[in-house]
Amino acid sequence: MRYCRFELNNEHHYGLVEPVAGRDTITRLLLMPPGSDQPMEELPTRKIEHIGLAEAKLLAPTIPSKIIAVARNYGEHAKELGNPVPTEMIIFLKPPSSVIGPGKQIRRPPDSQRVDYEGELGVIIGKRCRHLKDDQDVKEFIRGYTAVNDVTARDLQQKDNGRFTRAKGFDTFCPAGPLVTDEIDPWAGVNVVCRVNGEVRQQGNTRDMLFPLDAIIRHIARIMTLFPGDLIATGTPPGVGQLQAGDVVEVNVEGVGALINPVVDDSF
Repeated sequence: MRYCRFELNNEHHYGLVEPVAGRDTITRLLLMPPGSDQPMEELPTRKIEHIGLAEAKLLAPTIPSKIIAVARNYGEHAKELGNPVPTEMIIFLKPPSSVIGPGKQIRRPPDSQRVDYEGELGVIIGKRCRHLKDDQDVKEFIRGYTAVNDVTARDLQQKDNGRFTRAKGFDTFCPAGPLVTDEIDPWAGVNVVCRVNGEVRQQGNTRDMLFPLDAIIRHIARIMTLFPGDLIATGTPPGVGQLQAGDVVEVNVEGVGALINPVVDDSF
């Protein structure tokens, strides 16, 4: 099942996304938000006049209580920034206020001279999750997958001795979308590609992650309770680089689609 979150008649809705004549199309409204105990495929729906996904006013596909991100989960990315390849998982939090949807502006803060893109696979939690048993299947806690851009003020991260909070916490620093799908398998391998102004800058595959999804979810759930809608950013492949005002950055996760955002300079 694939769905998006979008604006229609000044109201926010969840919509079922299906292929129609070869185009991704919103065909029905979900009458209950995803995340209840009811399986997604059993959620009540209502027919609407079809809306092409490309024409819809898309919103971020989830409203998370928190965003948890995995740092340096691709060895080559750790190396490109001069960091050791981690042997233990490193996680950090991004504030919910950093989330924006497709098409919304990434705003470069005046405090930073280097703002980087980081394209990633995102995981949206579907069921309350805490202290999983070793033999428990993590897939039952996953609502679906999306694309994420873990935007980072790299110079501020260096100034803060490698700490993540300020550098990754600015408003607009967590674009997510365009939709959520449960029809891909990151364990089998999903391609993650990031383009800036149409030029490929990052290419990776989830098979290359140092810590796979089951390890990520088990580790986080030992530390904090995961709630429906929470977003996990699973790490970025090598090739990160700087964004300038006027750029357009695209994160494409295989089976999810393209998350596209323009970049502007912010001012206080």
